[in-house]
Amino acid sequence: MVAPTITIFVRHSADCKYQGDEFWKKCNCRKHLRWTQNGVQHRRKAGTRSWAEAENAKRDLEAQLSGKAPEPGSQTKPLDEAIKTFIQDKTNQGVSKGVLGKYDRELERFNKFCTKHSVYAVQGINAELLTKFVATWQEQYDSALTRSKVRERLRGFLRYCYQSEWLSRIPQVSKIKVDQAPTLPLNEKQFEKLLDAVYGTLEDKTTQTKVHALLQLMKNSGLAIRDALTLKREELLFDKAKKLYRVTTSRQKTGVHVSVPIPADVATELLEVLNGNPKYVFWSGNGLQESIAKNFQKHLKKVFEAAGLYTGDHMVSHRLRDTFAVNLLEKGVPLEEVSKLLGHESIKTTEHSYARWVKSRQDRLDSLVVHTWNKKQGTHR
Repeated sequence: MVAPTITIFVRHSADCKYQGDEFWKKCNCRKHLRWTQNGVQHRRKAGTRSWAEAENAKRDLEAQLSGKAPEPGSQTKPLDEAIKTFIQDKTNQGVSKGVLGKYDRELERFNKFCTKHSVYAVQGINAELLTKFVATWQEQYDSALTRSKVRERLRGFLRYCYQSEWLSRIPQVSKIKVDQAPTLPLNEKQFEKLLDAVYGTLEDKTTQTKVHALLQLMKNSGLAIRDALTLKREELLFDKAKKLYRVTTSRQKTGVHVSVPIPADVATELLEVLNGNPKYVFWSGNGLQESIAKNFQKHLKKVFEAAGLYTGDHMVSHRLRDTFAVNLLEKGVPLEEVSKLLGHESIKTTEHSYARWVKSRQDRLDSLVVHTWNKKQGTHR
């Protein structure tokens, strides 16, 4: 099959001084492709403002129309299209509207930044560009913790681009130093003290029942507070083959599917929680999910304070998720398996938070040190 002749042309912006020349290569206006096939004229966006990148798009299209595979590394993916596809993927995963909104806003800022620096395709993203982009966050986001979360979401997009083979590697994104001390897991005595404090602190009996069951669920499943509070009754399943209960849901933050067995007594307590809504365990279904999370964070703060366990931690509820993870790691469960149970997108996230509690790693280090004690020291003269 012979490919038709493809022409690159420019559609100038209204204020471009080169409007009269559709083949002017050096302006910053969008480039397009034009060709005629079977007597019909076709037009397509090149997805770039760079003439050189438009040449690559032209070669790819020529190969496609002639039935040949494009040259490795020559394909370009318009950045705005890549972002739309990524957002659609997150939507397909069931990620909440709140989290989708954050991805949408932050990637739109990234797209505008790239456009300002004449980068219109995913292939133009590199470490230098990302370093300059991260440098703008200081004014955009006051908190280092917020900036670290924005970095995590940006890396999620870059990882998707790599998995889609639009990028040959994931470029480095500047690390964000967070001065805030990490939350710490609870031991069994602390957790029992926390449960006891529920009844001595919260006056309303319905709230007591919900908070007690919530603490049990989070500590035994590792669910984040928002995932726990919006848990559906149908997501609490009884596995007849294994004769155990399990929580099966998807994380709102990442869309990652999780399935975690929980003790029978915890499942029974959850099934007995009444909130007037047949669909959810805790949530009434009214209002915003963010609101119920904030309200229960206040309840948990009171309970942690009453139990003498509150130390000014950001999101005390995360200590329950930490307790679940660390309990598994200290008993030798591999890090990659804990990562799956937590619903992390990448094992690096798990490693960053919990590496110091990996029992097998520490046991090996201890063994190496102890082994040196049995070696005879050389004689010094």
